[in-house]
Amino acid sequence: MEIAKALGTVVITYTVHYASTKIYSHVCVPDGVWGYIQGFLMLGSPVCTAMLNFASSTQSSYGTIITMVLSRLLIDATAYSAIERPKASTGPD
Repeated sequence: MEIAKALGTVVITYTVHYASTKIYSHVCVPDGVWGYIQGFLMLGSPVCTAMLNFASSTQSSYGTIITMVLSRLLIDATAYSAIERPKASTGPD
């Protein structure tokens, strides 16, 4: 269940990041000369500000999630390697 929650968190975080950057790109800074002019008018709008904030926050959250996952894997690998294992016998004594 923990893995499903973690995976769900990653998917939701990335989906919000992806959607906010696409909306920001399309609405606030479209391509072309007209888009350049439109950017001057739209860049300070509440929608553009919110999309940029969502993109920034989710990028930070995504980086934190990746760092936590890698740290957990490193801790688990270190703990596993520290376990004493019985020595294999090489034959009758």
